[in-house]
Amino acid sequence: PRHLQIHPSASLLPGFRDVHLQALLGFGLLLTFLGRYGPGSVAISILVVAFAIQWAVLIQGFLYFFLNGKIYVGAQSMVGADFCTAAVLISTGAVLGRANPVQMLLLTLLGVTLFSLNEYILLSLMGVSDSGGSLTVHTFGAYFGLMISRILHQPHMDKRKEQQAVGQQSEVFAAAGAIYLWIFWPSFTSATAVGDNTEPWATLNSYFSLAASTMATFVLSPVLNEEDTLRVVQIQDAALASAAVMGMAGEMLVTPFGALAAGFLAGLISFLGFRFLTPVLRSRLKTQDTCGVHNVHGLPGVLGALLGTLLAALATADAYGGRLELVFPLVAQGSRTATDQALCQLCALPVTLLLALLGGCLGG
Repeated sequence: PRHLQIHPSASLLPGFRDVHLQALLGFGLLLTFLGRYGPGSVAISILVVAFAIQWAVLIQGFLYFFLNGKIYVGAQSMVGADFCTAAVLISTGAVLGRANPVQMLLLTLLGVTLFSLNEYILLSLMGVSDSGGSLTVHTFGAYFGLMISRILHQPHMDKRKEQQAVGQQSEVFAAAGAIYLWIFWPSFTSATAVGDNTEPWATLNSYFSLAASTMATFVLSPVLNEEDTLRVVQIQDAALASAAVMGMAGEMLVTPFGALAAGFLAGLISFLGFRFLTPVLRSRLKTQDTCGVHNVHGLPGVLGALLGTLLAALATADAYGGRLELVFPLVAQGSRTATDQALCQLCALPVTLLLALLGGCLGG
């Protein structure tokens, strides 16, 4: 405690509150839909949040807020810790019901460390713009969890567990989680947007893509589903997928049409993934993805990174005006061309995947 000094940054506090609510309620309630593990999974997600925030404040403190032998703590470091916690909660979704609380804590211990390392490489060393965490939060969290899930695979155990896991869906929890996602995702995406100038862009783009992905779910559901009714969990997944796509591109000049198109595509990817990809993952790759994080976070996160790359290549001072130095500071200073920036955004994808998969191997 005597090494921690509080650093006031009042303007970030509303954003911090929203991000915190999002991590606990949005992700916590997300994990309740398994009939057998419903209430237990909420308890585990709260345990993970409690541990991850403390560990993330320390690790990120050493990387970003370390000065004269002290770690400076403020709203900014708490927002950073919450982003880290969100990534770890995504990872736990892949192994839910097959790992006990102690294993979950070990996963958190390693996940937070690797997340912070990945974020430091991407944002500080490579100068990548990823304010809403398409790569750092969604892609990293999903593939880290999936790799651990692959290594934990036990054929006889997985069959038995699977039969137990399919139970009465906790639709009430899912509905509450979906509503929280709708209210707080735009804040989550724009919490680390630089200054007030780019924040409205990130918020608006998130709302547009949320709306479009929900529409996509309603369009696809009757086509692909034998059931007549649409389940809330599916809407919730589509909403999350669109937010993952908007993570990197949110503060860039997507235009409303671009945000709607990206969100619609994310909704389609999430839905098609559940229908066609999850069975392949389970049968061919022996990876049981309990909560479908590959379709909801992994694939949309990769799509978001590609969209961010495209927008970085198209960035010009005329289009962005004074906002260019907020979104792409290195391009605005002239030390990098828009094409170089786009290449950096693209290279960040394999770096993240490599760290997540190798870390997942180690953790598993």
